[in-house]
Amino acid sequence: MTDTSDNTAIITITVPQDIFPIRIDRFLASSSEIDITRTRIQKLIAEGLITVNGSMVSKKYEVKSNDVITVTVPPTQPRTVVSENIPLSIVYEDDYLLVVDKPAGMVTHPGAGNYRGTLVNALMHHVATLAGGAGEDRPGIVHRLDKNTSGLLVVARTDEVYLKLQKQLQAREMKRTYYALVCGHVKEEAGTIDAPIGRSLHNRKKMVVTNINSREARTNYQLIERYRSYDFIKVSLQTGRTHQIRVHFAHLGHPVFGDPEYGGREKWHRGMFAPERPLAKKLLAIMPRQALHAYRLSFTHPITGEVITIESPLPDDFAAVLSILQSEGQ
Repeated sequence: MTDTSDNTAIITITVPQDIFPIRIDRFLASSSEIDITRTRIQKLIAEGLITVNGSMVSKKYEVKSNDVITVTVPPTQPRTVVSENIPLSIVYEDDYLLVVDKPAGMVTHPGAGNYRGTLVNALMHHVATLAGGAGEDRPGIVHRLDKNTSGLLVVARTDEVYLKLQKQLQAREMKRTYYALVCGHVKEEAGTIDAPIGRSLHNRKKMVVTNINSREARTNYQLIERYRSYDFIKVSLQTGRTHQIRVHFAHLGHPVFGDPEYGGREKWHRGMFAPERPLAKKLLAIMPRQALHAYRLSFTHPITGEVITIESPLPDDFAAVLSILQSEGQ
């Protein structure tokens, strides 16, 4: 991707050789190389801002192997991110960075439909300066958590620290470990899920395991406790794709318990043994979100060189579900 002097982005994508016939608007909407809605893609096509092999096409054009697609994206009007006095759990802080324990239900940074009430809005109230390297809507944000995933995030105060933390993340030197409760029982007590992830062609808000427009994704897991209908596991990431843990375990047929988007609520439980359903109903009522918590974060401080390791206790809803399983679900 290149940027012009007026912040217009020019993105070039070469269609892979093994592509099946697909309309250009659907192909681009599912691409991991850009993050643009299908509606906007169609508008760009209509405005002649998307070309194939140097020529304009209609939105019905079906891409072919080795087509070179050029997408010109004019800058959007920047939104001003406002400071909001929202309580934050800051578990580590110094002059260079901080670590926040994000609650479930809070979006990490502003985006479509979520311009208020985010972690960034709260950070801007509580922290005097934040790194700008991540963009105007994402000051200080080094990595993110899904809205309904709880747990630890590191935030950079300066651009230097942001860049160094990003390098650690990309080099897989930053260790992020999660607790998850998954439906059913994994075959092996420990293992690695190695399956590429890309955006769904049918619903661009969801990710899927696919070889089309995807990126490598690897998830390590280890069984902690096995209950009658669920497994409590520890998960660590080798890569950091959107919804990675949730997508990988759903792909195995073991969606994260309570996950409404990837089959961890009613969808999976409809097929369970009838006597187990009352307990499942009780647990789902306690936890209206996915049972996923980023409980441990370890990284090297970019300035001092100290290894920082922080752990977060399970939030109340997750802890309550495990407590009931330990007494009723064995």
